[in-house]
Amino acid sequence: MTTTRDLREAAGEEPITMLTAYDAPTATVVEAAGVDVILVGDSMGNAVLGYDDTLPVTVDEVKSRTAAVARATDEPLVVADMPFLSFGVDESDSVEQAGRMLKEADADAVKLESGPHTVDLTERLVELGIPVMAHLGLTPQHVNQLGGYHRQGTDEDAAAELLELAEAHAEAGAFALVLEHVPANLASSVTEALSIPTIGIGAGPETDGQVLVINDVLGLSDRAPPFAEQFGDVRAEMRDAVDGFREAVEDGSFPAEEHSHYESDVDDVY
Repeated sequence: MTTTRDLREAAGEEPITMLTAYDAPTATVVEAAGVDVILVGDSMGNAVLGYDDTLPVTVDEVKSRTAAVARATDEPLVVADMPFLSFGVDESDSVEQAGRMLKEADADAVKLESGPHTVDLTERLVELGIPVMAHLGLTPQHVNQLGGYHRQGTDEDAAAELLELAEAHAEAGAFALVLEHVPANLASSVTEALSIPTIGIGAGPETDGQVLVINDVLGLSDRAPPFAEQFGDVRAEMRDAVDGFREAVEDGSFPAEEHSHYESDVDDVY
């Protein structure tokens, strides 16, 4: 089983792989492929729950789906994403909500979309035995403040602030850091400065690992971000299968003899 210590030891040694998953069947496929970390992301809002963004996702929704992923897997590190307003407002409430992910959903760690407000919280959670993965750069929970899903850290001041926050979260005890949609050279500098692993998404090739949303990888997304890669076309496969079912029902070829059971004792019921 992959642990937070394993990830720390992998920094600079071997690439770390992380994918999102939101249900048991998908999680088993991700595990079978040998992926190191499964993130039960609040990206479920866009990916599977039909929301326009991540903001409506609730603690209970993340908890339920994290539990499904944890039940279905043994080897990957399972990280639960803390959704919007489940942390950062009140420390005791933040600790309780994060603790529920470990106590009730069997997560191995939580991820926080980070900023100046999460440094002390990260330290407190780690003190209590709740491993924290930090997340800097583009933080989708701030989409309304940011005015869209724009690249972050693109000028000297913003880059310096991001590096400072990365170092602060590492010092607070975060075991890893996600860097999203930042310049590749900035991600390289952050990676070099930290002893904990960095995991990039739209952050270039020089981070310690990479993460993508599973829908983008599988080709299930209507629109994928410019930094994602489609490694399959599962949408087309699903469409073909559903078309095949409809056609078979309509032309009478399904259900066939092998799909049906007849019992002679009930022939005279009518």
